[in-house]
Order: sequence, then structure tokens, then C-alpha cells
Amino acid sequence: MDIWPGKAYPLGATYDGSGVNFAVFSEVASKVELCLIDDEDNETRIELTEVDGYVWHGYVPHLQPGHRYGFRVHGPYEPENGHRCNPNKLLLDPYAKAIDGQITSDESLFAYKFGDVNSINDEDSLEHTMLSVVVNPYFDWGHDRPPRHEYHNSVIYEAHVKGLTMTHPEVPEEIRGTYAGIAHPAIIKHLTDLGITAIELLPVHQFVQDSHLQDRGLTNYWGYNTIGFLAPHNGYAAHGTRGQQVTEFKAMVKALHDAGIEVILDVVYNHTAEGNEYGPTLCFRGLDNASYYRLVDDAKEHYYDTTGTGNSLLMRNPHVLQLIMDSLRYWVTEMHVDGFRFDLAATLARQFHEVDKLSAFFDIIQQDPVISQVKLIAEPWDLGDGGYQVGNFPPLWTEWNGKYRDTVRDYWRGEAAALSEFASRLTGSSDLYAHSGRWPIASINFIIAHDGFTLRDLVSYNEKHNEANGEGGNDGESHNRSWNCGAEGPTDDPEIRALRLRQIRNFLTTLMVSQGVPMIAHGDELGRTQGGNNNVYCQDNEISWIDWNLGREQQELLDFASRIVELRMQHPVFRRRRFFSGSADHGGVSDLHDIVWLRVDGTEMAEDDWQTGYARTLSLFLNGDAILEPGPLGQRVQDDHFVLMFNAHWDSVKFMVPRIVEDVAWEEVVNTALPAGRPAREQSVHNPGTVLDVEGRSVVILRSVPLPEDVVAVDAELERVEVTAVQEGLAGESPERAERSAERAARARATRKTAGRGRKKATKPKASEAAPPEDAPAQEQPHEEQPHDEQAQEGQPAQAQEAQEAQDQGEPQE
Repeated sequence: MDIWPGKAYPLGATYDGSGVNFAVFSEVASKVELCLIDDEDNETRIELTEVDGYVWHGYVPHLQPGHRYGFRVHGPYEPENGHRCNPNKLLLDPYAKAIDGQITSDESLFAYKFGDVNSINDEDSLEHTMLSVVVNPYFDWGHDRPPRHEYHNSVIYEAHVKGLTMTHPEVPEEIRGTYAGIAHPAIIKHLTDLGITAIELLPVHQFVQDSHLQDRGLTNYWGYNTIGFLAPHNGYAAHGTRGQQVTEFKAMVKALHDAGIEVILDVVYNHTAEGNEYGPTLCFRGLDNASYYRLVDDAKEHYYDTTGTGNSLLMRNPHVLQLIMDSLRYWVTEMHVDGFRFDLAATLARQFHEVDKLSAFFDIIQQDPVISQVKLIAEPWDLGDGGYQVGNFPPLWTEWNGKYRDTVRDYWRGEAAALSEFASRLTGSSDLYAHSGRWPIASINFIIAHDGFTLRDLVSYNEKHNEANGEGGNDGESHNRSWNCGAEGPTDDPEIRALRLRQIRNFLTTLMVSQGVPMIAHGDELGRTQGGNNNVYCQDNEISWIDWNLGREQQELLDFASRIVELRMQHPVFRRRRFFSGSADHGGVSDLHDIVWLRVDGTEMAEDDWQTGYARTLSLFLNGDAILEPGPLGQRVQDDHFVLMFNAHWDSVKFMVPRIVEDVAWEEVVNTALPAGRPAREQSVHNPGTVLDVEGRSVVILRSVPLPEDVVAVDAELERVEVTAVQEGLAGESPERAERSAERAARARATRKTAGRGRKKATKPKASEAAPPEDAPAQEQPHEEQPHDEQAQEGQPAQAQEAQEAQDQGEPQE
């Protein structure tokens, strides 16, 4: 077969219409052979004699897309010096754009013979390894354009290609679990109806099935075991694996873009599927082990591991950095994806031992004109020393906010927590991000991700139940900050079931009213369960797949999730681009009154309230007239005002509707205590000064609406009486308490004035927020303590002081 010199760039296999150029890097090799594999698995070896800058290259004329190939590398096998070349192992191209087949657990894939790790295994691996594929780069993108949603206008949906589509009844069986399945109109309609702007796919880079899982009859479901950084995983292709997976992936992206949905990839650039020194030789290890991997300095036969997977890529090597950047750029320019979530991103910053935000990786990202303009999301931790780096990534980056997750979980399970901590998480975590010049959008707010309980399991289990994984329950996180609401696992008890659904609504509501970027895990909007398994990395079955057979509870939950996402997207007061003007430890409170934190009696919190060691019952006012950042055309942004009432106490608590804005009433748009999540229309409008019974463990959201004229006069008289009462010291109060009451009343009057600036009257309801249907369920009535309320306290922090604490906050009396 003819071989021409070819070129050293681009790396990989490049088809130009007349033939294919091959180029591969190896600094340690003494000889490299290109191996072409035909349809009958016959091998043709061609030596690459051209070498430039350690890149071995050649051009094969007339070769067509779909042809399979690999490399054999001759060179030293000296593990003690970090070198592991073995020409008997057919190697993948690190730049392969498609990969055919999957590995087995055959001994020929390993550099040593089983039972003797110091031996050399000369068995040929061709029949048991994966093969690189030449692809056709041409695709009709038509008028495809990236949606380019701003972060503050984004709702991210973390999903698994197979888990999302595998059981959907409207998706044809032959394309379930594939890229084509996600592109199906039924899946896209679900995403758009829910209000999703970006789908974040669990790893779709070509990954490897672990032999130890295969031996147990399990599979690598999540895919955090990458071997091909430019190749879409062939197991998710419906129409073939000789390059068809590339075309199918592009078609999926195009269909999602047509629906206004961005595509974000969960990428694993911190390690590879080859594992430690006992793993198989598939690609990098045989090409140039010491260039690609971090080795232990004084024992180079061992791998330095900060990921828990056996190896870590050598981030200070320019060829490793080039591979990562070329891969990222390829997925943006050729595959049209819109961003990346970097798994264990702290490892990427370990240029040496420590995590360094000024490492070469971040420098390169910063200056790259392509990658710097897409969404960059970090999982800001790894398993190494100093690996927890929430809040420490550079300005271009957003981060999974693990502190948000922990704080919100603790709040709704009744764990005592500082008010300032909860307030900071709800308002965008300025304590974590403001110091580096970042804004609320740096915080990817999430309560659930793929690794852990689903949202339904979070409220149904105190303990993990991972028996199906075959590891004796030793895998998965043991401290989940979960609460089962009174029974472990499934139950027929109607009160416990109702409480669990209420808790799910509480979590979804908190997520959608928090400043930052919300992320929902797939199926949580449907009440998906994994049976208490919080580590389904190896469960490619009904345990991890979404069950699309929706009952009444699941449909009601989906309807609620869609409405709460819609509420967020309709109101910029929940999607601010900038932090509130005050300090994080006081929830952003300042003289601007863009946010005001309230006691349950409707008055503004005082300094001593911020020092409390609990945050179970609180309220806040969001001022729609005090959004300082302009709109996209430079216009002033105005919105309705909102009052949010949070009650994480087990019993109902009385909240007073505040007199904080002049001439407005308050429409109840969300009440998580109700199955539908909102009251009937005729029960939904409350005048200032009204006392509401906010059910235990629930959220009520009030939106400002115009106050009827006859009520305006009455409200003015009530304010006059209130001021007079304060001036008279509220007979019986101590002078100190009377003084604090006077201060709160003065602040409330200042806020009312601030909230009215720039308006002739309070805003009217938006047409897009039509009244609920007349047959919506009526509002539940406050009830006495039920037997299951006591049962529900098992395993919870003591809450006996709640009633007194509510009184200390100034609980209003009927």
C-alpha cells in the first residue's frame, strides 16, 4: 500500500476527500507502525518513517472514511523509568474521532501476565481491543446557530443519554438509549415544556467497560472512564459505529439547538480508562507513558492518583495540554456543543502537587478565542490534599456549588443552621465568589446530581441502599443530609407520602428562587427513585433509568416543576446578574432595600436576629424596583415585588403579610403545602397585615398586585395606628424593645418608599401569569399535630424550642 510523507499537523486521522493523513505523538518511541484493519479484521502494517517534533506521520492515498486503524509503538519497556512500550499491544489513536468495538477482560490487553505483575506479556491484543475509525468530517448543519443563553437566563438539566430515553413510550425502541433518542420530538418537548435551556450530558466521550464490573455482570453506566477524548461513545449510537455515531451526535445537537436548548458535555480530562500499573494497555500507556501520566517521583512504576481512578494526566506536559485543548475546540467547532462541565476539575489545576488557579491549564483556557467563549463549569474538588476548591476558580468559570447543596438540604431536614449561611446561599453566595470579581452566575446551584440520591430518595431514605452494586454497601456517600420523613423507603402511609411530595416541592422552589444558575437532575421533576441506591455508576437498568409511566403524583409534580421554572423565567428579580448591595452575612441587606429580610411579624430583622443559631422560619422581600443592572438593550429592569415565606418547622407558623410597599396587595402564587403548589384563585390575594398560617415544612410566595382603592384608605389608617403604638412604647414593652420596634417601623416605611419609586402604581399581574383554573384545589386548612408528626422527628435534630423561637421572633397573634 502506498504511503506518502504527509504532515505532522493536525494530529489524528484527517480525511481530505482523496486520502487520509495520520499523525501521532510519541517522544519515547523508536519506531511507530500504522495498522490498517479491514472488514475481516486482517491487519496491514505500514511503518511511519517521517518524524517532526516527536510526531510520527504519513499520508495514505485513496483511503476512505469508515476504515479502522491503530498504532504499534516500539520502544523501551522500563516501568522503573516510567516507560511501557510494547508493540504487541494495538493502540488507539488519542485523536480518534470515532472508535469501533469495546474491550474485553482478556489477558492479552495487559502488559503483564496474570499472577506475575513483573512479567512481560507478548500476546497480541488485536482481537480484544477497540479500533480507531477514519471519519467523514462533512455534515449539513443548515442554519444551525448556538442558542447562547446568558447564564442568568439558564436552567440546566443534567441527564444521561440512556437513562433519559430508555423507557419513554413515544420513543421508538430501536433508538431508545441513543443520541437519536434524545433528538426525538417527545424528549425535546418534555425539555421545552419544563423550561430547560441547556442539557448537560453525562460523559459521551468514548469510554471503556471495566473488566471488574463485567466479571460481576455489571457495566460502567455513568461513563467516567474516558479513552477517546474526541470520539462520541459508540454505545449510544443507533445507526452504527464506523463513524455513524459522529453524524448521529451532530444531528442530536442540531435538533436541540432548533428547540433553543444548549448542549453541555460532562468531560473527564483528569484521568483515563487505563487505570494504574495493573490496568490494560489501550492507548496512552503504550504510546508514551511518562509524557501522558503523572508518576510518583521516586517510584516511576507507580501512578500519582488524585482522582481515585488509578491515574492522573500530566497537566504540565505541553502535549497533554494540547490534546485537551484540541479536544475541547473540536467539540465546539465541529460538533457545535455549547459548553463543558469538568469532572474533578481541581485535578486539572494540579500543575505540580498543589491546586493552583494560575496553572497552565487555566492560562490556556483564558486566552483561547473559542473555548473562553463557551460555558465552563467546574466540579471544584478532587480527592487529593487541598482538593476542595469551591469559590477558588478563575473569573471565566462557574462552579458546582457544593455548599449550596449542603446548606439547603440541611435547612429542609430541620438541621439547625446559621441564618447568614442560608441567606448567603439563597442570594448567590457572594461570600464565595465576589472576592474574585465574579457574580451570582458563578454559582451553579443544585440539590441533586447524578452521584447521590435522587430528589425523591433524598426525602425517602436516611441510609443508602447500594446492595445491588455488589460492594457490601461500602461504596457511595454515607452522609447524605437526607431525611426519610418518618419511614425508610416505600410506604403506603398517606401523610408520609404527602410530606415527601411537599419536601420535593420545597427543594424545587428553593432552587428556582435562588440567585445563581439552577441545575435539575433528570427525572427529579417526575419523582424518580433509585430505590435508595446513591451510587448507580454500574446500574445500566431500571434502577437508574427514568420510569416514564407517570401516576397522578408524578404528573402533579411535573406540572408543579414546570410552573416554578416558569415563575423564575418570567421574573428577573429571581435572576439578577449582580449581587445584592449588602454583605453576604446579612443576606445582602443595605440601605438600597433591594432585599429585606423579615421576621414572621412582618417587620425587618434587626442585628440580633442575624446572630441566631437557627434559620428554620424566615421571610424575605425582593424589591422589583431596585434591580440596578440594566437589560440587554440598556433599559431599566423592573419587576413585581415578591415576599417569600419559608417554614422548615414541623408545625404551622403564623406569618404576617408585611406592609412594606405602598398601595399593593399580595397574590399567593406558590404554596408548597398544597398538592398543586398553589391555592384557588379566590383564596389567593391577601391584604397587608393579614396573618397567614404557613404550614409546617412549606414555602409560600406572594407577588405584588394593585391594592383595591377601598383598602388603601384602611391601610393608611392601620399604619397611623401602628406608628402611634410604637411612639407610645407599645405599653408594657421594655424601653430597649420599644426602641428596636421603632427602628424596624422606620426601616419598613423607608422600604415602602423605595419600592414605590419609578412607578405610578404597583405593577399589574403579567398576562403570561394567568389565574389558576377555577377547579384548582382549595387551600388546606391549618391542622393540629398529627400522629405522624411525632414519628417524623425520629433521627432529626431536637426541635422542642421551635415554638418559643417563633415567639422570640415576634410571631403575630390572631
